[in-house]
Amino acid sequence: MTSLTTVDWAIVAVYFVVIAYIVWRASRKQETSADYFLAGRNIGWFAVGASLFASNIGSEHIVGLAGNGATSGMAMAHWELHAWLMVTLGWVFVPFYYRSGVFTMPEFLERRFNATARWILSIVSLVAYVFTKVSVTVYAGGMVFGVILPDTFGSPENAFWIGALTTVALTGIYTVIGGFRAVVYTDAMQAITLLVGSVFITWIGLSKLGGWSELQAVASANAENFALWRPNTDSDFPWLGVMIASPIIGIWYWCTDQYIVQRTLAAKNLQQARRGAIFGGFLKVWPVFIFLLPGLIGYALYQKGLIDLPMKEGDDGVQVVDGDGVFATMVTTLLPTGLRGLVVGGLLAALMSSLSSLFNSCASLFTIDIYEKINPGASERKLVNVGRVATTVVVVLGVLWIPIMPMISGGGLYVYLQSVQGYLAPPITAVFLLGLFFPRINGEGAVAGLSIGFLLGMIKLTIQGMVGGGMFAEIGWLVAIGEYNFLFATGWLFAISAVAVVAVSLMTPAPSAEKVANLTYRTLSKDSREETRSGVGGWDWFGTVVVLGLVAAVYLYFSFWLN
Repeated sequence: MTSLTTVDWAIVAVYFVVIAYIVWRASRKQETSADYFLAGRNIGWFAVGASLFASNIGSEHIVGLAGNGATSGMAMAHWELHAWLMVTLGWVFVPFYYRSGVFTMPEFLERRFNATARWILSIVSLVAYVFTKVSVTVYAGGMVFGVILPDTFGSPENAFWIGALTTVALTGIYTVIGGFRAVVYTDAMQAITLLVGSVFITWIGLSKLGGWSELQAVASANAENFALWRPNTDSDFPWLGVMIASPIIGIWYWCTDQYIVQRTLAAKNLQQARRGAIFGGFLKVWPVFIFLLPGLIGYALYQKGLIDLPMKEGDDGVQVVDGDGVFATMVTTLLPTGLRGLVVGGLLAALMSSLSSLFNSCASLFTIDIYEKINPGASERKLVNVGRVATTVVVVLGVLWIPIMPMISGGGLYVYLQSVQGYLAPPITAVFLLGLFFPRINGEGAVAGLSIGFLLGMIKLTIQGMVGGGMFAEIGWLVAIGEYNFLFATGWLFAISAVAVVAVSLMTPAPSAEKVANLTYRTLSKDSREETRSGVGGWDWFGTVVVLGLVAAVYLYFSFWLN
């Protein structure tokens, strides 16, 4: 394994200088809450789309996707082909969000339903962000430092802690100072860095392996574990479970989650918001090739004796590939001087862009949905300052949670993340979908669906964790619940939540006409419909066709590539 050279570190240093300059420029325009949380609603489509991509593709994506590519092939590609859901965000969801003028998704729920629904979503979102997204992202970043700087601070463990803590602190500082404008514009630069660096690792890895045919040959030899579609008897990724759970998780993440949707709300107008979502969908197609496939390439190189991969003890005591260390190992082993620094800069960009987006989203949720509700007369300056304090608190909580992350086990970091999200997403997806398309759905139904869905999801997650830790071994039905596939569990949670929303809504009075005006498709005014249509141009349709066509082509190819 090769260490970073002076040239590599110089490239990383230049990257940070550019980041610092962008933050300094952004910090000069932070007078109002709209400036701080939504960049003054003055962002163009390119920056919106790039920010959507960079915020999604964090270090947990690069580390986790490459790890899953090395251990389970194309199984997780379904989650990376959610570009069609970003198109759905632009065409179906954003018009309602943007016209309503809201800052946050919980605020939209209050307008459509009631204050209780807003409180529930705010609190659950904050808890989920701090204890899953921040911690998982920082853990993945620490894994990268542990591999690329194993001896710099005395041991890989020391590199893990020092690298993770330093990056969290620096990201927290530039998010607190620069606000959402800094987040969006640094994301745009980081998206380019991510793409360039990962394209090089894929290209060089394939060249060393001997080309695409060699990759296919290695994957075909292990087709049962590396195929895109698995039989329903597969314990990890049954095809029916994937088809059910992947859209549920995707609609929640791409179309209703504050962490993502906030980027579109910062656009100059509805047209720019929609085009930004479509452009983000175009970028979202490529992670299959530049993040997932490198892991599979790494495994193929390992099988041919061309690279050494980190190992860990499997469930049966046998040594297996430690997927979460594959990408960083390929960076330090395959890339020449200079490119190594560029890709390390990309890894740092991934970590920092995800954390910066998350910090600002948490600040928005706390300030707008909690603080301003308690203190409705707070000044604009006060809201901005509270947002900065809230961001600092999130940084501290994220740091405090880091020691828990090494306890993550199972199918790798990315599988862990998707399973946790699979227990959080169903009630939110059910409430937003039913709320937009059916005016009869009311606040009582939304609260019931959110409450029941979250409760059942947390029960399943708790039992699963305890069973995984060796508890309840003598209680068969609890073991069965704990080991029940998370994909099918996601589907059941969605069905139960949807039934609760509909049933309670029908048993209670219908919402007033004023409550649903312009907030469902059936209650849109003529002016609102014309406003939406007036901003649609040929480029919107062309971009949509391109994105959907690319998704279909990738699905078609990889459905048969191992045959």
